[in-house]
Amino acid sequence: MSSNPFSIKINRHNFPHGFPWTMVIIFLIITAMTSPLNAETRILFLGDSLTAGYGVEQEQAFPSLLGPLITAEGYPDVKLINAGISGSTTASALSRLKWYKRTRPDILFLALGANDGLRGLSLSAMEKHLDDTIRMALDQGMTVILAGMEIPPNYGPAYTRQFKQVFFSLAEKHSIVLMPFLLKDVAGMSQYNQADGIHPTAAGHRIIAANVLPYLVKVLKGLDTPSASVNIRSGLHIRLFWSAHAPNRRIWGTV
Repeated sequence: MSSNPFSIKINRHNFPHGFPWTMVIIFLIITAMTSPLNAETRILFLGDSLTAGYGVEQEQAFPSLLGPLITAEGYPDVKLINAGISGSTTASALSRLKWYKRTRPDILFLALGANDGLRGLSLSAMEKHLDDTIRMALDQGMTVILAGMEIPPNYGPAYTRQFKQVFFSLAEKHSIVLMPFLLKDVAGMSQYNQADGIHPTAAGHRIIAANVLPYLVKVLKGLDTPSASVNIRSGLHIRLFWSAHAPNRRIWGTV
């Protein structure tokens, strides 16, 4: 199920005219196909207290609850990594992703920004922090799911509206999957939140997990589809993907 990326860049200007690129591409494809495949798909949840599970047991936080739900959808070989830190803002996103890069995530579930909004921090800075993090994740071959947030109108309607729009703009810019609102069906519902009115209870986390699940399944199905591409711009960039669980390792490409 885990996608296995193989990427290489070659400067075509270093080779003579008429160089047999077709043979090179075939050789690289064969080499990539014989490389070892990951046995599991790793999903990294990079977030704040909502992800960490503030006020509930760690196994009650929505990332942990997703384990059996994903297995029930037919994806048993999935490792969930909870990288939530209470109180964190988007300013820490990039450095934290760099640290977790060693775990070799296949999917990044990016759920940061709530604390930026609640503190009235710069939205342009928040957008840049998220943008840099998404760029790095994509450059590392991760599939990114961006979780959107909404905030109360404490700082006025313009700030509230622009805050929400940041997530939609970034998702469109990078063509990534967007979950419009992480706290859908939970925010503002007293029966699903703790006394502070901000952090979900165990019941609230169960609702979040159920709402997150379709987005993860959509991405997992995409990773199960073998694909490849060959792009030539200033140089030759070959990037190949296939699935360990695909019935046939078919690979195709476009130039």
